[in-house]
Amino acid sequence: MTVHSIVSTEERHFESLHKALDVVAREQKYLALTQAPPWKNSLAFYRSVLAQGFPHVVAVDADDKVVGWCDVSPVFGHSRAHIGILGIALLPEARGRGLGTQLLQAAIDRSWARGLTRIELSVRADNLNAKALYERLGFEHEGLARRASLIDGIYHDAFRMALLR
Repeated sequence: MTVHSIVSTEERHFESLHKALDVVAREQKYLALTQAPPWKNSLAFYRSVLAQGFPHVVAVDADDKVVGWCDVSPVFGHSRAHIGILGIALLPEARGRGLGTQLLQAAIDRSWARGLTRIELSVRADNLNAKALYERLGFEHEGLARRASLIDGIYHDAFRMALLR
């Protein structure tokens, strides 16, 4: 698989982004979702993030198909307008190639340029590769959320991490 580039998300990416989201969600290991939301909900989310000027980047292959993404979405509340919540994922075939680092760095750079001063995330405690990536890029541990998710009757803890500008 050859990756064409890391680019800002545009409308033309939405369909393959939604499909990629569904693939990763159904793995039931990395995301809060276990399947993609309905198309219209995803479309509304993508458009809202972009309309508010929040970072959303995708990794695309030579055919412009989305193989991964990273977004920083707004947090509710006026007093928290300086904060973004990180979401990132890669299709299984795109992992282990350094794309996560590139996507995350692009999202961080765009977050600071937008004026954010805090990026926070939650990562399942057993997702050691993601945890290591976040640590490499400067995210710090702020706590452990016990029983943060429930998948097929099994609870999973999650680390809360943040990067401050």
